[in-house]
Amino acid sequence: MVDPIIFPQIDPVIFSIGPLAVRWYGLMYLIGLGFAYFLGMKAVKSGRSPFTEQQLSDLLFYGFMGAVLGGRLGYVFFYQFERFIEDPLYLFMIHQGGMSFHGGLLGVIAVLFIFSRITKVSFLQIGDFVAPLVPIGLGAGRLGNFLNAELWGRTTDAPWGIVFPNAGPLPRHPSQLYEFFLEGFVLFFVVYWYSKKPRAVGSASGLFLMGYGSFRFIVEYFRQPDDHLGLLTLGMSMGQWLSLPMALAGLGLMVWSIKTNPKAENGKLITP
Repeated sequence: MVDPIIFPQIDPVIFSIGPLAVRWYGLMYLIGLGFAYFLGMKAVKSGRSPFTEQQLSDLLFYGFMGAVLGGRLGYVFFYQFERFIEDPLYLFMIHQGGMSFHGGLLGVIAVLFIFSRITKVSFLQIGDFVAPLVPIGLGAGRLGNFLNAELWGRTTDAPWGIVFPNAGPLPRHPSQLYEFFLEGFVLFFVVYWYSKKPRAVGSASGLFLMGYGSFRFIVEYFRQPDDHLGLLTLGMSMGQWLSLPMALAGLGLMVWSIKTNPKAENGKLITP
């Protein structure tokens, strides 16, 4: 019998200078934001973007804020609503952790809608421009979850199972790494490859939604459900119930866009 892999002792703080501490999870956020800026600026400078450099900076800043605020709101209302009812101040207890991708997505969508009204660029054009910029940040966030030894998977007898601290003595799926690979690298290369050629407006946004929703739905079968929620109707987790309509909406948006909308490249309409 092969001995299980024991998760190494990893300090969540990389280094600290006085009261300032740099954490792995925060670094992952910065890597994701930096990559989005690099890729977006590359499109701006090559004339394949509907935005100026300043507009790109504003879009990424407010998009990041929307992801953080929406992520917190989504976690509280999707996963901890009963606790919120008992103590509404829990919403502001960010130091206790708790973020939801689906809530963050809704926050970003709200920002894109407002940005669309300000810049007079269509909402779907902005979505297509942003879609390839997001997956690497998602993957980096999942790597941060792994380094923090949180959001681990279900128990397994697979040879790559890992015994995580505070997760009991049995090896578990490193589901954070599954998400890192699928939601990060695979989704990035699929959406980026698709977006390199002129596509119907909205189709890249639909592909992103369909891809993430599908990958997340699959990985949830290996991820440990939240203890206070467990598995819900039809034996599906909350993450699956949130991801399924997302994937279906993405598929519908993609089909509708291809049938009805003009083509664009990186969110910029192709003029004849």
